[in-house]
Amino acid sequence: MKSSLKLANSFTSYEQTTEWLFKQLPMYQNVGAAAYKKDLANSLELDEYLGHPHRSYRTIHVAGTNGKGSTCHILASVLQTAGYKVGLYTSPHLKDFRERIRINGKMISKEEVVEFVNSHKWYLEEHKLSFFEMTVGMAFNAFQTHKVDIAIIETGLGGRLDSTNIITPILSIITSIDKDHTDLLGNTLLEIAGEKAGIIKRAVPVLINEHRPRLRSFFASHAQSKNSVLSFLKVSGRPKEANTQLENELVVVKAFKILKQTDFKVNDQDIALGIQNTNLNTGFQGRFQVISDQPRIIVDVAHNPAGIKLLFKRIDQESFNQLHIVFGMVKGKSIAKVLTLLPTNAYFYLCEPNSERKLPVDVLVKAFDKFNYHNQDYRTTAEALQAAKNNAGKEDLILVTGSNFIVAEIL
Repeated sequence: MKSSLKLANSFTSYEQTTEWLFKQLPMYQNVGAAAYKKDLANSLELDEYLGHPHRSYRTIHVAGTNGKGSTCHILASVLQTAGYKVGLYTSPHLKDFRERIRINGKMISKEEVVEFVNSHKWYLEEHKLSFFEMTVGMAFNAFQTHKVDIAIIETGLGGRLDSTNIITPILSIITSIDKDHTDLLGNTLLEIAGEKAGIIKRAVPVLINEHRPRLRSFFASHAQSKNSVLSFLKVSGRPKEANTQLENELVVVKAFKILKQTDFKVNDQDIALGIQNTNLNTGFQGRFQVISDQPRIIVDVAHNPAGIKLLFKRIDQESFNQLHIVFGMVKGKSIAKVLTLLPTNAYFYLCEPNSERKLPVDVLVKAFDKFNYHNQDYRTTAEALQAAKNNAGKEDLILVTGSNFIVAEIL
């Protein structure tokens, strides 16, 4: 790695550093498609500049439309339970940038973020790296510094051209495939599957949770072209979407059956305890997370039609009198499709997140009025939640969903 000197304008605080990270260059979370770079050249050059840090530890690579974040956290928890030092890279974060980069469930320190940016700021600026490219480089470097045994790496968007796709993992995993980010990944399931399949590496085993014959055939053909041993998750006796969390857990169980061929020693007890203690071990938040009782309040970052559909299958299994939903969205999502999946007998508290990509609440109100849903709009997420609390009885259920940003403002 090239030696680098701190510049005179080095940052002195974590707040200054993250502000620069967020504002210096586009970030998909904030500005959408403008931040997406369809090229791996920057990531490969940054990796070479940093000295190929990811080559000092093994990795598992996870892509998919829904379920990949949960799968990554469960994998990390199981490996931690088995006694391994585990790096975990995920996105997006909810409250703190450092949620993206964890070692054994603990976020890297604020000082590490400041040090990385100060040490390499000249390079990051000179090569006009995107937020995501910089963050991936920081994560891979941190995992090397902390000498992890293995790192679980979640793709940010797609797979084939995702900045994380410079690694050669010991296992690739692709979770569910559905339509999301169609402006970037394609308008058909086959096009989107093609982007996800991009993480399949030559002679690296791949595990896929896909049940539709056409997509299974596509993945089988792609894996064969890479000489990769392909495994599909088999779920019998129930609809595929009946319990998405259970399905994520089954993916992990299957993954460790495949990894028995490596020297990673994980037994059935490690798997059971790891699954049971995922949130505790990894700091996992925002996925069907209960944050209060009486009334019961659940937050979930579901934001596309497939995620919303799965969410309400779980809500249907809950016991409550009346459902109150605090709801907001960002631009670029299929509002009409999402609304067809929402319960008609719920009370909706509409709001807009504090983000440049926010869908204005008045736009949301017009869409909800067309469906004749019972709704009221509020200026902020906090006001919407307070109104729901004021109206809800002790046996009612409050759900906060529709966007990562909406959930982040509640947690």
